[in-house]
Amino acid sequence: MLTRSYLPLALVISALMAVVAAPQPPPPAPGPGLRWFKGNTHTHTLNSDGDSTPDDVVRWYREHRYDFVVLTDHNFLTDTRALAALHGADERFLVIKGEEVSSRFEDKPLHINGLDVSRQVTAQAGTSVVDVLQKNVDAIRAADGVPHINHPNFGWAITADELAAVRNNRLFEIFNGHPMVNNLGGGDRPGLEQMWDAILTRGILLYGIAVDDAHDFKRPWDRSSSRPGQGWVVVRAPRLEARAILEAMERGDFYASTGVELADYRVAGDEVTVSVKETRFSKYRIQFVGRGGQVLYEGASGTASYRLRAEDGYVRARVIESNGLMAWTQPVMVARPGPTP
Repeated sequence: MLTRSYLPLALVISALMAVVAAPQPPPPAPGPGLRWFKGNTHTHTLNSDGDSTPDDVVRWYREHRYDFVVLTDHNFLTDTRALAALHGADERFLVIKGEEVSSRFEDKPLHINGLDVSRQVTAQAGTSVVDVLQKNVDAIRAADGVPHINHPNFGWAITADELAAVRNNRLFEIFNGHPMVNNLGGGDRPGLEQMWDAILTRGILLYGIAVDDAHDFKRPWDRSSSRPGQGWVVVRAPRLEARAILEAMERGDFYASTGVELADYRVAGDEVTVSVKETRFSKYRIQFVGRGGQVLYEGASGTASYRLRAEDGYVRARVIESNGLMAWTQPVMVARPGPTP
């Protein structure tokens, strides 16, 4: 079982580093009641443009050893009560209601997932990309939901500057399994990790998630289709319950993956440690990334540690597996002390 322990960041700074923390929700205190849960927060059914029923979609995730799934059809809120009763009766699997609030500005598709919304959210229009995003984030919050901004490079719709300007949003997709969302960027457009680093470098805290965006459950052999099982999050929470899962995600207590499983991830004192649950046929590189996207340290094995420094700005870890799989931990924000008043 994964473990992750913390010391108060202010104590670390005063005693060890003489730096101050940027605003960041504190993680929960470590304890035996916390567990890790694997889930997908972006998938589609016949209620929008998917090829399978909600029951079939939920069954796929449960049979493939996920702990939870969010159904997020375009501008449609699936009633998940019957699905939850059927698939979660033993309290070992959670179905969370959701919606992909889908709008546009000019020719740009602007999609935001609303997780565990209390009602269907009407997609909002606006006068700019940022205005549309902000209005839809606000509408999701008003419906008691948790937003995450989807596939910024789909249709080359959202720049890093535009993403950084959206308020009251903590999550965005750094990996999306759909085959036409341009995760790596292209031409003069940066990839999603580059966008993430540009935003973090500005001192804006944003957490990166990996998702399927699955539409095609009936063609698992077709690599050109939008298949399930491409990306997920692993969330540390006290229980398998919607609000517990989403609160943990909004404070950054999770990692994102396309296939790498972590054996351990901890922030203890001023040191970040990542360990991989290694497989027989793979080798791993663990990179610690800081201000400006700079690789601060790289370890050529399945376990690596890095000591935080004031000049790093933030530190996040990236695990690269030898066959192309990845995992990303969430950033720890650090900064130089400001001027004395």
